[in-house]
Amino acid sequence: MVKTLYHRGPDSEGFYRSGMYNAGMRRLSINDLAHGDQPLYNEDQSIVLLYNGEIYNYPELRKYLENKGHIFATRSDGEVICHLYEEVGEAVFERLDGMFAAALWVEKEQKLILARDLPGEKPLYYIRLSGNQIAFASEIKALLQFPDWNRSLNMQAIWDFPTFLWVPEPATVYEQIMALPKGHYLVADQKEIRIHSYPNQFGNKELQIDDDNVIEETNRVVSQAIRSRLLSDVPVGCFLSSGLDSSIVATIASQSLSDLTTFTIGFEDVADPYHGQANEAHEAEEYAKKLGTTHYTIHVTADDFRRSLADFCIYGDQPFSVSSGLGILAIAKAARERGVKVLLTGDGADECFGGYSWYEFLPSSKCNNSPTAPLDPPVSFQNFGLPLNDRLTVLNTLTPQERAWAWHYYAAEREKAQLFNKEACDNIQPSLRHFFEFNSSRDWSPEQFIGQDRSFYLPNEMLRKADRMTMAHSVEGRVPFVAPAVMALSDKLKYHQMVRGKTLKWALRKAFSKLLPESVHTRPKHGFNVPIDHWLKGEWSDLLHESFGQDSCLMKMGFIDKNSIDFARNMLNDPQRLNGHTIFSFIMLNMWLEKVHGNHC
Repeated sequence: MVKTLYHRGPDSEGFYRSGMYNAGMRRLSINDLAHGDQPLYNEDQSIVLLYNGEIYNYPELRKYLENKGHIFATRSDGEVICHLYEEVGEAVFERLDGMFAAALWVEKEQKLILARDLPGEKPLYYIRLSGNQIAFASEIKALLQFPDWNRSLNMQAIWDFPTFLWVPEPATVYEQIMALPKGHYLVADQKEIRIHSYPNQFGNKELQIDDDNVIEETNRVVSQAIRSRLLSDVPVGCFLSSGLDSSIVATIASQSLSDLTTFTIGFEDVADPYHGQANEAHEAEEYAKKLGTTHYTIHVTADDFRRSLADFCIYGDQPFSVSSGLGILAIAKAARERGVKVLLTGDGADECFGGYSWYEFLPSSKCNNSPTAPLDPPVSFQNFGLPLNDRLTVLNTLTPQERAWAWHYYAAEREKAQLFNKEACDNIQPSLRHFFEFNSSRDWSPEQFIGQDRSFYLPNEMLRKADRMTMAHSVEGRVPFVAPAVMALSDKLKYHQMVRGKTLKWALRKAFSKLLPESVHTRPKHGFNVPIDHWLKGEWSDLLHESFGQDSCLMKMGFIDKNSIDFARNMLNDPQRLNGHTIFSFIMLNMWLEKVHGNHC
């Protein structure tokens, strides 16, 4: 199991065995390079830690614990978890500002505690075996090495996948494997297995965020989050697109680090109907010059990304089709080759501060109190062949839950019914159930639409993408905009503090307007967009036949309908709506069945 996670930690490995408990880990050495190998212990070694991640408030916690009389054996940030558990018990995790998947063994009680960070940056999966036995790992591919469990696929998860481009947690693609939810810990002892959530204790709970202090508070909290995430004994780099989010991160990082390295992707300047021209390398290069960073533009083509699809599939771990992850994969590879083991990203700012293009239309989005008959063909914000006002008119006929899908996501239920084999997906629930689980009320406020993206889309897509694609090349991705204090602040923001008129991320822009050039802080959102529709109709068109043909795993395993290729081709050539990611999901599912699940076809 441990060997399969070599990419997550090529620098060393550690193991611990005691009675019925056996665990191991791979280490990516970032802090205390010489003495930070795991397991980590308290003074009498009765509390044992194996973990993946970083604790950014480690200096403050260590000082607090030393004042309490604790003696540290290393300078590793993770060691604070062992000593802090002695002080506060299971409340330890709510004291940690960081990202982590942790396994804490309490020898005297023969108790295992698994825990995952608040925003969900680091993954942690488990299988409940007979009795109170449990197997756990950072990636599903490690659990595939564990014997004696049922490897049945979760058809509900596979049904959901083309809608979201990922499998929503806590489910996974396997029926028996579950993800430990973000901000939760699991306790397994001789009596039972129980799961608890823990609160976000960061941020000033007494502070009222109003228009008079929101800009100052945003600057303070975001700046502190970025600076704390520079904690490292190895070289640090940043993604830099020259957009608002990555520019804030890179600018503040460059003020603290004299040797910051920045990276951007440069590829064919294909017209992207969503954000205009796809390539933004020139703007990033110009801004890197102003910052004085060592900058690299990683030039890639459709062929380069095509050659990386197998790695994208394997390191995605589960079926995953967020094509922008291909860019992160390419940058992580380039960073590692240049000796950079830590990369800060600008992910999370859109969800925390209101950055997606459809957010400006949320106040005028009217409530339809009763479900309507399904639209055929379905209409969503992806219908760029329809004038904007026509799209908005249709969206206003939908319920809030239907609109939550239409704003942001991909395959509709009726489309999947035409693509999947009906027998394979019998007794399947609609993917929209996730939005009813969030809020079943008859109307949503703009803040609730944004909050749903923050709690659902952000961890499942953005953080999963950042972790899997950086760790694929043994690089640690860090996301300052999901620091617990930033998340606490964002939960207090009113809509008009996030979006004013056509100005997205209003408070964030104002907070850093003096730090950034006007060309950066007033630049409209661009985002990193791979022209997937363009490529699937051109250079990658053979993937359609490969995945929907008679010899594909999807067909041989009975997952897709025999006529699905015709429907897929029609979707791809729809002049009104972008359906490339829906088709790409089936392509990646077929590849996943071949390369990860195993040769069952």
